[in-house]
Amino acid sequence: MTDGNPVPVTPPGADVPAAAPSRSASLDALRGFDMFWIVGAEGLVKGLHRLSDTGLTRTLAGQLEHSGWEGCTFYDLIFPLFVFIAGAAMSFSLDRHSEHGGTREAVWRLIRRGVFLYLVGVFYYGGISDGIGGVRWLGVLQRIALASMLGGLLALGASTRRIAATVAAILLGYWALMALVPVPGVGAGDYAEGHNLANWIDSVWLPGKRYDGDHDPEGILSTLPAVATCLLGFLAGRLLKAPEPSPARKVIVLAAWGVTGVVLGWAWHPAFPVVKKIWTSSYVLVAGGWSAILLGLFYWAVDVRGWSRWATPFVWIGTNALAIYLMHNVADVWGMSSRLVGGDIAKLAGHWSGFLLAATTLVLTFLVARFLYVRRIFIKL
Repeated sequence: MTDGNPVPVTPPGADVPAAAPSRSASLDALRGFDMFWIVGAEGLVKGLHRLSDTGLTRTLAGQLEHSGWEGCTFYDLIFPLFVFIAGAAMSFSLDRHSEHGGTREAVWRLIRRGVFLYLVGVFYYGGISDGIGGVRWLGVLQRIALASMLGGLLALGASTRRIAATVAAILLGYWALMALVPVPGVGAGDYAEGHNLANWIDSVWLPGKRYDGDHDPEGILSTLPAVATCLLGFLAGRLLKAPEPSPARKVIVLAAWGVTGVVLGWAWHPAFPVVKKIWTSSYVLVAGGWSAILLGLFYWAVDVRGWSRWATPFVWIGTNALAIYLMHNVADVWGMSSRLVGGDIAKLAGHWSGFLLAATTLVLTFLVARFLYVRRIFIKL
């Protein structure tokens, strides 16, 4: 899930790299932080909750569950943050590829990368192991592939004002479709699960395996606003790479964008609810707002203040996010952790067993990520 060149290792084996002029180190750290919650931190917090059922641990564990439908928890921000970061990273690489190879080469690169990542996504969900009818054609990686490809094509050569106008048009257009186009047997403007236009289109037009019965949370129509999420990230990345304003001012701008997005998204919520599973326009604003705030914090700490040592493990993961993501699917890291701390050790650990298993999974993940990083092995598309 990385774009551009990885942060160089200087000297070989060093833990903390210096940021390359054409890339923000904070993006890799933030990407790794995002992945951190998928590869074991969620289990760590839930294991802690089982150890000590307090109001705090209950709240933290609850934030690591997806909302049933409406609403937004911390865990609901993980996926859009990946899409946002993909857009931000693309702003660093797209102009460079366009300058070196021309617009045609940049377009070809976007399409090629999008197709390859899409196919990796199909493989991730089992490929054709259950036959063509059992293929999950749309999923997390497929959405990142499509949103990045389409977002890149829209952003290529476009001004900041034009990209912002495109985002607004997508969000308003998606709202208009969902609010005004009637669903057979239901009518228009019903956003409940199974009653809305996005779910209905999936039930009719999306072939293969669908995650939620006859529809999918990464379905056809809801991919459209995900492109807007990518473009919001692209705008944030363009701000970071611009010579002006000053780094401190950039942090303020990102924070202001973020707060504005969160406020506008929740203000829209009564009319167009914040729903991750259909990626509503209000959800794009809320998730994009928090993504901008997080990027601002990481940029300030890592790139501006130079406090990079604490982020080193996140950089290890962030520069090889796709490889780590696939490893957890193909290699069954959780199962390997069970071989190390399961059985009698788990019985001896008692209530600590879940926490121990999650911690071991994280340690294995960090070790693999560091191994790849210090040897300059970066797997990307």
